Amino acid sequence: MTILILNQAFYPDVVSTAQHASDLGIALSRAGHKVTVLCNSRGYDDRTLRFQKREVWNGIDIVRVPSTGFGKNSKWRRACDFGTFLVACAYRLWSLPQFDVMVAMTSPPLISYIASLAVPRRARSLVLWVMDLNPDEAIAAGWLREGSLISRLLSRLLLQSLKRAGRIIALDRFMKERIESKGIPSEKIALVPPWAHDDHVKFDLEGRKEFRAARNLSEKFVVMYSGNHSPCHPLETLLRAAERLVDHKEIVFYFVGGGSEFRKVQERSRTCGMHNVVCIAYQPIERLSASLSAADLQVVVVGNEYVGIVHPCKIYNVLAANRPFLYIGPAESHVRDIIRQDGTQAYISSHGDVDGVMTNILRAAQRNTKSSPLMFDVAKRFSKEVLIPQMISLIEESCRLTCRAGL
Repeated sequence: MTILILNQAFYPDVVSTAQHASDLGIALSRAGHKVTVLCNSRGYDDRTLRFQKREVWNGIDIVRVPSTGFGKNSKWRRACDFGTFLVACAYRLWSLPQFDVMVAMTSPPLISYIASLAVPRRARSLVLWVMDLNPDEAIAAGWLREGSLISRLLSRLLLQSLKRAGRIIALDRFMKERIESKGIPSEKIALVPPWAHDDHVKFDLEGRKEFRAARNLSEKFVVMYSGNHSPCHPLETLLRAAERLVDHKEIVFYFVGGGSEFRKVQERSRTCGMHNVVCIAYQPIERLSASLSAADLQVVVVGNEYVGIVHPCKIYNVLAANRPFLYIGPAESHVRDIIRQDGTQAYISSHGDVDGVMTNILRAAQRNTKSSPLMFDVAKRFSKEVLIPQMISLIEESCRLTCRAGL
Protein backbone atom coordinates (compact mmCIF):
# COMPACT_ATOMS: atom_id res chain seq x y z
CA MET A 1 0.00 0.00 0.00
CA THR A 2 1.30 3.48 -0.86
CA ILE A 3 0.67 6.12 1.79
CA LEU A 4 1.21 9.88 1.87
CA ILE A 5 1.42 11.71 5.21
CA LEU A 6 0.66 15.42 4.90
CA ASN A 7 1.64 17.77 7.73
CA GLN A 8 3.56 20.97 8.26
CA ALA A 9 6.18 19.39 10.53
CA PHE A 10 8.04 16.08 10.40
CA TYR A 11 11.41 14.66 11.42
CA PRO A 12 13.81 16.12 12.52
CA ASP A 13 11.48 18.76 13.97
CA VAL A 14 10.70 18.29 17.68
CA VAL A 15 7.18 19.74 17.87
CA SER A 16 4.55 17.21 19.01
CA THR A 17 2.79 16.72 15.65
CA ALA A 18 6.16 16.10 13.96
CA GLN A 19 7.04 13.42 16.49
CA HIS A 20 3.67 11.68 16.18
CA ALA A 21 3.75 11.83 12.39
CA SER A 22 7.29 10.43 12.45
CA ASP A 23 6.28 7.59 14.77
CA LEU A 24 3.38 6.65 12.50
CA GLY A 25 5.51 6.87 9.36
CA ILE A 26 8.15 4.54 10.79
CA ALA A 27 5.52 2.03 11.94
CA LEU A 28 3.78 2.05 8.55
CA SER A 29 7.09 1.56 6.76
CA ARG A 30 8.03 -1.33 9.03
CA ALA A 31 4.61 -2.87 8.34
CA GLY A 32 5.62 -3.11 4.67
CA HIS A 33 3.90 -0.02 3.27
CA LYS A 34 5.59 2.52 1.02
CA VAL A 35 5.46 5.84 2.86
CA THR A 36 5.98 9.36 1.52
CA VAL A 37 5.78 12.53 3.64
CA LEU A 38 5.04 16.03 2.35
CA CYS A 39 6.03 18.71 4.87
CA ASN A 40 7.75 22.08 5.37
CA SER A 41 11.46 22.67 4.83
CA ARG A 42 11.53 25.13 7.77
CA GLY A 43 11.44 24.40 11.48
CA TYR A 44 8.02 24.72 13.07
CA ASP A 45 9.09 26.80 16.04
CA ASP A 46 12.48 28.05 14.86
CA ARG A 47 11.86 29.38 11.35
CA THR A 48 15.60 29.88 10.80
CA LEU A 49 16.08 26.11 10.73
CA ARG A 50 16.19 24.70 7.21
CA PHE A 51 15.99 21.01 6.38
CA GLN A 52 16.93 19.09 3.23
CA LYS A 53 14.46 19.37 0.35
CA ARG A 54 14.39 15.61 0.01
CA GLU A 55 15.77 12.66 1.91
CA VAL A 56 15.05 9.04 2.75
CA TRP A 57 14.83 8.38 6.49
CA ASN A 58 13.90 5.00 8.01
CA GLY A 59 12.58 3.94 4.62
CA ILE A 60 10.36 7.04 4.36
CA ASP A 61 10.63 9.36 1.36
CA ILE A 62 10.46 12.89 2.82
CA VAL A 63 9.56 15.70 0.42
CA ARG A 64 9.91 19.20 1.88
CA VAL A 65 8.55 22.38 0.32
CA PRO A 66 9.58 25.99 0.99
CA SER A 67 7.70 28.76 2.76
CA THR A 68 8.43 32.20 4.15
CA GLY A 69 10.09 32.37 7.56
CA PHE A 70 8.58 35.45 9.17
CA GLY A 71 7.83 33.64 12.45
CA LYS A 72 5.03 33.92 15.00
CA ASN A 73 5.45 37.43 16.37
CA SER A 74 2.29 38.72 14.66
CA LYS A 75 -0.81 37.41 12.91
CA TRP A 76 0.28 38.60 9.47
CA ARG A 77 3.64 36.86 9.85
CA ARG A 78 1.96 33.58 10.78
CA ALA A 79 -0.55 34.00 7.95
CA CYS A 80 2.24 34.55 5.38
CA ASP A 81 4.14 31.51 6.58
CA PHE A 82 1.00 29.36 6.52
CA GLY A 83 -0.15 30.70 3.16
CA THR A 84 3.13 30.22 1.33
CA PHE A 85 3.49 26.71 2.72
CA LEU A 86 -0.05 25.81 1.64
CA VAL A 87 0.53 27.10 -1.90
CA ALA A 88 3.85 25.26 -2.21
CA CYS A 89 2.31 22.13 -0.70
CA ALA A 90 -0.64 22.15 -3.12
CA TYR A 91 1.67 22.66 -6.11
CA ARG A 92 4.00 19.83 -5.04
CA LEU A 93 1.13 17.50 -4.20
CA TRP A 94 -0.15 17.57 -7.77
CA SER A 95 3.29 16.58 -9.08
CA LEU A 96 3.45 13.43 -6.94
CA PRO A 97 2.10 10.06 -8.10
CA GLN A 98 -1.25 8.75 -6.92
CA PHE A 99 -1.34 7.12 -3.47
CA ASP A 100 -3.66 4.51 -2.02
CA VAL A 101 -4.22 6.53 1.15
CA MET A 102 -3.45 10.07 2.22
CA VAL A 103 -3.17 10.71 5.97
CA ALA A 104 -3.72 14.45 6.42
CA MET A 105 -3.15 16.17 9.73
CA THR A 106 -4.38 19.67 10.62
CA SER A 107 -1.27 21.84 10.78
CA PRO A 108 -1.47 24.45 9.39
CA PRO A 109 -5.19 25.23 9.15
CA LEU A 110 -6.64 24.42 5.69
CA ILE A 111 -4.11 21.65 4.99
CA SER A 112 -6.97 19.17 5.33
CA TYR A 113 -8.97 21.11 2.73
CA ILE A 114 -6.11 20.84 0.24
CA ALA A 115 -5.99 17.12 0.98
CA SER A 116 -9.73 16.80 0.35
CA LEU A 117 -9.34 18.42 -3.08
CA ALA A 118 -6.73 15.82 -3.98
CA VAL A 119 -9.12 12.89 -3.53
CA PRO A 120 -9.47 10.76 -5.62
CA ARG A 121 -6.93 11.99 -8.21
CA ARG A 122 -3.87 12.11 -5.96
CA ALA A 123 -5.09 9.66 -3.33
CA ARG A 124 -7.85 7.06 -3.54
CA SER A 125 -8.89 7.58 0.07
CA LEU A 126 -8.38 10.22 2.76
CA VAL A 127 -7.82 9.63 6.47
CA LEU A 128 -8.14 12.89 8.37
CA TRP A 129 -6.11 12.85 11.61
CA VAL A 130 -7.59 15.75 13.58
CA MET A 131 -4.98 17.19 15.94
CA ASP A 132 -7.01 20.39 16.40
CA LEU A 133 -10.10 22.00 14.92
CA ASN A 134 -9.99 25.27 12.99
CA PRO A 135 -11.59 27.76 12.65
CA ASP A 136 -13.06 26.63 16.02
CA GLU A 137 -9.73 27.30 17.72
CA ALA A 138 -9.32 30.73 16.12
CA ILE A 139 -12.85 31.70 17.17
CA ALA A 140 -12.31 30.48 20.75
CA ALA A 141 -9.05 32.45 20.92
CA GLY A 142 -10.73 35.62 19.66
CA TRP A 143 -8.65 35.74 16.49
CA LEU A 144 -11.82 35.39 14.40
CA ARG A 145 -15.30 36.68 15.15
CA GLU A 146 -17.94 33.97 15.15
CA GLY A 147 -20.39 34.54 12.33
CA SER A 148 -18.00 36.71 10.32
CA LEU A 149 -17.57 36.11 6.61
CA ILE A 150 -14.11 34.58 6.99
CA SER A 151 -15.13 32.32 9.88
CA ARG A 152 -18.16 31.05 7.91
CA LEU A 153 -15.95 30.40 4.89
CA LEU A 154 -13.36 28.52 6.93
CA SER A 155 -16.08 26.50 8.66
CA ARG A 156 -17.40 25.42 5.27
CA LEU A 157 -13.93 24.38 4.13
CA LEU A 158 -13.47 22.34 7.31
CA LEU A 159 -16.86 20.70 6.83
CA GLN A 160 -15.97 19.75 3.26
CA SER A 161 -12.75 18.18 4.51
CA LEU A 162 -14.65 16.17 7.11
CA LYS A 163 -17.24 15.04 4.57
CA ARG A 164 -14.66 14.04 1.94
CA ALA A 165 -12.61 11.99 4.39
CA GLY A 166 -13.22 8.24 4.35
CA ARG A 167 -12.19 8.02 8.00
CA ILE A 168 -11.72 10.68 10.68
CA ILE A 169 -9.50 10.09 13.71
CA ALA A 170 -10.38 12.20 16.77
CA LEU A 171 -8.14 12.37 19.83
CA ASP A 172 -10.71 12.31 22.65
CA ARG A 173 -14.45 11.95 23.27
CA PHE A 174 -14.95 15.71 23.45
CA MET A 175 -13.40 16.20 20.01
CA LYS A 176 -15.48 13.36 18.62
CA GLU A 177 -18.66 14.96 19.96
CA ARG A 178 -17.69 18.32 18.46
CA ILE A 179 -17.12 16.75 15.03
CA GLU A 180 -20.44 14.90 15.27
CA SER A 181 -22.17 18.22 16.05
CA LYS A 182 -21.12 19.40 12.58
CA GLY A 183 -23.31 16.73 11.03
CA ILE A 184 -20.64 14.02 10.57
CA PRO A 185 -21.89 10.45 11.21
CA SER A 186 -20.54 8.89 14.40
CA GLU A 187 -19.53 5.66 12.65
CA LYS A 188 -17.14 7.61 10.44
CA ILE A 189 -15.14 8.88 13.44
CA ALA A 190 -12.62 6.67 15.23
CA LEU A 191 -11.24 7.60 18.64
CA VAL A 192 -7.47 7.14 19.02
CA PRO A 193 -5.59 9.35 21.50
CA PRO A 194 -2.02 10.32 20.65
CA TRP A 195 0.57 8.13 22.28
CA ALA A 196 3.40 8.79 24.68
CA HIS A 197 6.91 8.61 23.23
CA ASP A 198 7.47 5.75 25.62
CA ASP A 199 10.33 4.23 23.65
CA HIS A 200 12.24 7.40 24.56
CA VAL A 201 10.41 8.69 27.63
CA LYS A 202 10.42 7.02 31.03
CA PHE A 203 11.36 7.91 34.56
CA ASP A 204 15.13 8.40 34.31
CA LEU A 205 16.77 8.64 37.73
CA GLU A 206 20.28 9.21 36.40
CA GLY A 207 19.06 11.75 33.85
CA ARG A 208 17.13 13.52 36.61
CA LYS A 209 20.25 13.77 38.75
CA GLU A 210 22.36 15.09 35.85
CA PHE A 211 19.75 17.67 34.76
CA ARG A 212 19.31 18.95 38.29
CA ALA A 213 23.04 18.96 39.14
CA ALA A 214 23.89 20.92 35.97
CA ARG A 215 21.38 23.63 36.99
CA ASN A 216 21.99 23.63 40.75
CA LEU A 217 18.57 22.20 41.46
CA SER A 218 19.59 19.47 43.89
CA GLU A 219 17.89 21.16 46.85
CA LYS A 220 15.00 22.68 44.87
CA PHE A 221 11.41 21.64 44.34
CA VAL A 222 10.97 21.92 40.57
CA VAL A 223 7.58 22.78 39.05
CA MET A 224 7.72 22.29 35.26
CA TYR A 225 5.53 23.16 32.30
CA SER A 226 6.98 21.37 29.27
CA GLY A 227 5.62 21.67 25.74
CA ASN A 228 3.95 24.11 23.40
CA HIS A 229 3.23 27.54 24.95
CA SER A 230 -0.04 28.47 23.29
CA PRO A 231 -3.11 30.60 24.08
CA CYS A 232 -5.00 27.31 24.08
CA HIS A 233 -3.11 26.38 27.25
CA PRO A 234 -3.26 29.67 29.21
CA LEU A 235 -0.45 30.03 31.74
CA GLU A 236 -1.65 33.19 33.52
CA THR A 237 -2.81 31.42 36.70
CA LEU A 238 0.43 29.46 36.97
CA LEU A 239 2.52 32.59 36.39
CA ARG A 240 0.61 34.55 39.01
CA ALA A 241 1.19 31.72 41.47
CA ALA A 242 4.90 31.72 40.61
CA GLU A 243 5.01 35.48 41.17
CA ARG A 244 3.44 35.13 44.62
CA LEU A 245 5.78 32.26 45.52
CA VAL A 246 8.91 34.20 44.58
CA ASP A 247 10.06 34.36 48.21
CA HIS A 248 9.89 30.58 48.59
CA LYS A 249 13.53 29.99 47.76
CA GLU A 250 13.06 26.23 47.70
CA ILE A 251 10.61 26.32 44.76
CA VAL A 252 11.62 27.00 41.14
CA PHE A 253 9.45 27.06 38.01
CA TYR A 254 10.78 25.70 34.71
CA PHE A 255 9.07 26.54 31.42
CA VAL A 256 10.40 24.23 28.70
CA GLY A 257 9.48 24.40 25.02
CA GLY A 258 8.42 27.09 22.57
CA GLY A 259 5.39 28.52 20.83
CA SER A 260 3.76 31.90 20.50
CA GLU A 261 3.51 32.49 24.28
CA PHE A 262 7.04 31.36 25.18
CA ARG A 263 8.61 34.78 24.71
CA LYS A 264 5.81 36.34 26.74
CA VAL A 265 6.70 34.08 29.66
CA GLN A 266 10.36 35.08 29.31
CA GLU A 267 9.47 38.77 29.21
CA ARG A 268 7.03 38.47 32.12
CA SER A 269 9.59 36.80 34.36
CA ARG A 270 12.23 39.38 33.43
CA THR A 271 10.13 42.51 33.91
CA CYS A 272 8.46 41.28 37.10
CA GLY A 273 11.70 40.16 38.74
CA MET A 274 10.59 36.53 38.95
CA HIS A 275 14.00 35.02 39.60
CA ASN A 276 12.26 31.74 40.46
CA VAL A 277 11.27 31.27 36.78
CA VAL A 278 13.61 29.68 34.21
CA CYS A 279 12.80 29.29 30.50
CA ILE A 280 14.64 26.81 28.29
CA ALA A 281 14.03 25.62 24.72
CA TYR A 282 12.48 22.35 23.58
CA GLN A 283 14.60 19.40 24.66
CA PRO A 284 15.69 16.86 22.02
CA ILE A 285 13.76 13.64 22.36
CA GLU A 286 16.88 11.79 23.52
CA ARG A 287 17.04 14.17 26.53
CA LEU A 288 13.30 14.39 27.14
CA SER A 289 13.26 11.69 29.81
CA ALA A 290 15.89 13.55 31.80
CA SER A 291 14.13 16.91 31.67
CA LEU A 292 10.67 15.50 32.45
CA SER A 293 12.04 13.33 35.26
CA ALA A 294 13.87 16.32 36.74
CA ALA A 295 10.55 17.89 37.75
CA ASP A 296 9.00 17.16 41.12
CA LEU A 297 5.67 18.40 39.80
CA GLN A 298 4.70 18.62 36.14
CA VAL A 299 1.94 21.00 35.00
CA VAL A 300 -0.76 20.21 32.45
CA VAL A 301 -3.00 23.09 31.33
CA VAL A 302 -6.24 23.03 29.32
CA GLY A 303 -8.02 26.26 28.39
CA ASN A 304 -11.68 26.36 29.39
CA GLU A 305 -12.84 27.23 25.85
CA TYR A 306 -10.67 24.68 24.06
CA VAL A 307 -12.02 21.33 25.25
CA GLY A 308 -12.74 19.27 22.14
CA ILE A 309 -10.85 21.76 19.95
CA VAL A 310 -7.24 21.02 20.92
CA HIS A 311 -5.79 18.09 22.81
CA PRO A 312 -3.30 18.14 25.73
CA CYS A 313 -0.72 15.76 24.24
CA LYS A 314 1.83 16.54 26.95
CA ILE A 315 -0.17 14.49 29.49
CA TYR A 316 1.05 11.24 27.92
CA ASN A 317 4.76 11.96 28.31
CA VAL A 318 4.09 13.10 31.88
CA LEU A 319 2.46 9.73 32.53
CA ALA A 320 5.27 7.88 30.75
CA ALA A 321 7.85 9.74 32.86
CA ASN A 322 5.83 8.69 35.90
CA ARG A 323 5.63 12.17 37.40
CA PRO A 324 2.90 13.62 39.63
CA PHE A 325 1.25 16.59 37.98
CA LEU A 326 -0.84 19.68 38.61
CA TYR A 327 -3.83 20.05 36.32
CA ILE A 328 -5.18 23.54 35.67
CA GLY A 329 -8.36 23.49 33.61
CA PRO A 330 -12.12 22.86 33.43
CA ALA A 331 -13.94 20.22 35.42
CA GLU A 332 -14.84 18.26 32.26
CA SER A 333 -11.95 17.46 29.93
CA HIS A 334 -9.89 14.56 28.64
CA VAL A 335 -7.32 15.16 31.39
CA ARG A 336 -10.03 14.91 34.05
CA ASP A 337 -11.14 11.65 32.46
CA ILE A 338 -7.59 10.35 32.92
CA ILE A 339 -7.34 11.66 36.48
CA ARG A 340 -10.49 9.73 37.40
CA GLN A 341 -8.71 6.51 36.50
CA ASP A 342 -7.01 4.65 39.32
CA GLY A 343 -3.29 5.17 39.79
CA THR A 344 -3.02 8.79 38.63
CA GLN A 345 -1.35 11.13 41.12
CA ALA A 346 -2.68 14.59 40.33
CA TYR A 347 -3.46 17.91 41.96
CA ILE A 348 -6.43 19.79 40.52
CA SER A 349 -7.00 23.54 40.16
CA SER A 350 -9.05 25.81 37.93
CA HIS A 351 -8.13 28.89 35.92
CA GLY A 352 -8.14 32.05 38.02
CA ASP A 353 -7.75 30.15 41.29
CA VAL A 354 -4.26 31.38 42.13
CA ASP A 355 -4.66 30.50 45.81
CA GLY A 356 -5.64 26.96 44.86
CA VAL A 357 -2.63 26.57 42.58
CA MET A 358 -0.32 27.88 45.31
CA THR A 359 -1.87 25.54 47.87
CA ASN A 360 -1.42 22.54 45.58
CA ILE A 361 2.20 23.42 44.82
CA LEU A 362 3.04 23.93 48.51
CA ARG A 363 1.24 20.70 49.40
CA ALA A 364 3.19 18.83 46.71
CA ALA A 365 6.45 20.45 47.85
CA GLN A 366 5.78 19.39 51.43
CA ARG A 367 5.14 15.87 50.28
CA ASN A 368 8.09 16.14 47.85
CA THR A 369 7.65 12.76 46.19
CA LYS A 370 10.94 12.26 44.39
CA SER A 371 10.41 8.56 43.93
CA SER A 372 8.17 7.05 41.27
CA PRO A 373 4.43 7.68 41.86
CA LEU A 374 3.70 4.37 40.09
CA MET A 375 1.35 5.35 37.28
CA PHE A 376 2.48 2.58 34.94
CA ASP A 377 -0.97 1.03 34.48
CA VAL A 378 -2.48 4.33 33.33
CA ALA A 379 0.50 5.15 31.09
CA LYS A 380 0.30 1.71 29.44
CA ARG A 381 -3.11 2.55 27.97
CA PHE A 382 -1.51 5.39 26.01
CA SER A 383 1.63 3.59 24.88
CA LYS A 384 2.90 3.26 21.32
CA GLU A 385 2.49 -0.50 21.31
CA VAL A 386 -1.21 -0.14 22.10
CA LEU A 387 -2.20 2.88 19.97
CA ILE A 388 -0.05 2.79 16.82
CA PRO A 389 -1.41 -0.62 15.73
CA GLN A 390 -4.91 0.88 16.04
CA MET A 391 -3.88 3.71 13.71
CA ILE A 392 -2.37 1.33 11.17
CA SER A 393 -5.48 -0.85 11.25
CA LEU A 394 -7.72 2.17 10.55
CA ILE A 395 -5.52 3.31 7.63
CA GLU A 396 -5.45 -0.18 6.11
CA GLU A 397 -9.21 -0.50 6.58
CA SER A 398 -9.74 2.81 4.75
CA CYS A 399 -7.77 1.47 1.80
CA ARG A 400 -9.70 -1.82 1.75
CA LEU A 401 -13.06 -0.03 1.82
CA THR A 402 -12.01 2.19 -1.08
CA CYS A 403 -10.89 -0.78 -3.12
CA ARG A 404 -14.21 -2.56 -2.50
CA ALA A 405 -16.05 0.54 -3.68
CA GLY A 406 -14.01 0.40 -6.90
CA LEU A 407 -12.45 3.84 -6.49
